[in-house]
Amino acid sequence: MAVIIFFIFVVFVIGLSLYLGNRAKTSSGYYAAGGKIHWSVNGIAFAGDYLSAASFLGICGMIATVGYDGFLYSIGYLAGWIVALFVVAEPMKRLGKYTFTDALDANYNSRGIKLFAAISTLIVSICYLIPQMVGAGVLVEPLLGIPHAWGVIMVGAIVITIVATAGMASTTYVQFLKGTLLIIFSSVLVGAVLIRGLSTQPDQGGKVPFYQYTNLEATMSGDQFQVSEPGWTVLEQASLKSGLEFVKMEHEGLEGWWYLYEHDGVLTLKETQSVVFKGNEKWINGAPESVDNELRQVSNLEQIRGEENVNTGRLGIFEFLATLTDKDTIVRTWKNASFVSEGGDKVTVYYPKEVSGDKIMRPGLKFKVEGTPLERIDFLSLMLALFLGTAALPHILIRYYTVPNPASARKSTIVAIAAIGFFYILTLFMGLGAMTNGVINPADNNMSAPLLARSFGEMLFAIISAIAFATILGTVSGLIVAASGAIAHDLFDRYFKIKMDDRQKVNAGKISAFVVGGIAILLGILFKGMNVSFLVGLAFAVAASANLPAIIMLLFWKKTTAKGIAASIIVGIVVSLGMIALSPELFSLYGLSPLDAPIPLSNPGIVSIPLSFITLVVVSLLTPKKGIIKA
Repeated sequence: MAVIIFFIFVVFVIGLSLYLGNRAKTSSGYYAAGGKIHWSVNGIAFAGDYLSAASFLGICGMIATVGYDGFLYSIGYLAGWIVALFVVAEPMKRLGKYTFTDALDANYNSRGIKLFAAISTLIVSICYLIPQMVGAGVLVEPLLGIPHAWGVIMVGAIVITIVATAGMASTTYVQFLKGTLLIIFSSVLVGAVLIRGLSTQPDQGGKVPFYQYTNLEATMSGDQFQVSEPGWTVLEQASLKSGLEFVKMEHEGLEGWWYLYEHDGVLTLKETQSVVFKGNEKWINGAPESVDNELRQVSNLEQIRGEENVNTGRLGIFEFLATLTDKDTIVRTWKNASFVSEGGDKVTVYYPKEVSGDKIMRPGLKFKVEGTPLERIDFLSLMLALFLGTAALPHILIRYYTVPNPASARKSTIVAIAAIGFFYILTLFMGLGAMTNGVINPADNNMSAPLLARSFGEMLFAIISAIAFATILGTVSGLIVAASGAIAHDLFDRYFKIKMDDRQKVNAGKISAFVVGGIAILLGILFKGMNVSFLVGLAFAVAASANLPAIIMLLFWKKTTAKGIAASIIVGIVVSLGMIALSPELFSLYGLSPLDAPIPLSNPGIVSIPLSFITLVVVSLLTPKKGIIKA
């Protein structure tokens, strides 16, 4: 059923693109849908464009594993639209034609702005494309039973077809359709969660197994562990710099890693889930990888209001939250640690941490807001990037050129805020529903929402999976339109001054779509396994650093010069990307210890955004204004 609905949707989307492609013969039609999209349609298309894999897959997965801290992404993403509404909506429509670069260069005729704004558009679009393609592979892999890499390639091919046939026209209606369906069926899924209620033993009709880990009591005799139950042999111990300790044990021929937990002087070994690379061979939970040996989904509710074996039945919205966040409710969250074993194997262990329900909806499980000064700065840096990044995303900004006038741009932004805000409320309940219904795979929390849907039956799973796939298609197509516009319109036409007629401009955009799509496919394969919300947060940081200072100062500071804008874009790009490349999260991706990262911050915004503003002011004051042309 899931596969059938999936392919019906794909065929429909491609058919729509081919139909609209006959209308996109001019550069205005290809890059901006002729500026004829109604503001209400554009508002929902805004939502469809903005509600990406990060919103549907990543945020739900993060809420499912770290509670309120995951919801902070929703708050940051939504708050950014306030900047878009009150600062950039109408000026972008008034100043621009097809691209973000058009607006920045409206009062100048600067080759520097044309070049660096186009480069910024490309870099931000590619950074944003990475998590979308990662999400595509994550989704298609269990849905169609094909490897992650082939899922990414398939999605890339479909999106390139959408963009290369009709450009912004097909992209707009795909986004409108996807935004509408996403909100409707997410509401259905949340309703199903509330009707089921909370249970320590979720009944899923036998369709989705849930895994209840066991504990073993242990004692220390010198440096040796002794397990209370017979038949267990300790093979190896791993003591990490962070203070975590793991024990490898064998029982009845099976090996596995256990987490050593000490509380009030009592030692307990908690069963974990583990991925071990023995050379090029991958072992999962102590056995070679196979189709039937994937990481198991886990049950996270241990007690409800201090009682075990509880099933509340139907709950209202506020009753659901009150029951889950009771101080006597015990919820398991899942963390991971990586190390090299004594035998040279690379090991990643996913281990449980029990928290009381009252901590689920408070900050602190992921972002240490009450931690060290450095941890607080890192959290502030993330929220700054999310709040300021929305109004600087090129694929969002070009939507303002698809409506006929500035008033329509403002109205479409208001519609977008309403639709996006409602959806983000739904993400909270979908994430908490996944947390409490035994559908989390600790090694891949991006699949939490689709797996939650599967626990209610294959039909809902099929529909939600198809919509999640549409979510990726809509966002990726918008990103590729923005990137192809930067190459064909900003660089070829305006910077290099290559003479092209309308047909040649459209063809250049289509060729660019193939190139950018190919790059996105490659990066989507390389970044497999990283949470897509985290990756999108980095894209927001780059956008806020490179683009927002130029937009704000252009609109509100009369002394802004072309060289100041160009310099701020360069500094924003270089500093943000440099800090990301040397951050703890990326060092983990490189296979290195995060503790060895030269930049302790995972989010660069708090440094790169102010530095970009300062650069623009200083360079503008040092350069003459003779290059300014009045609009």
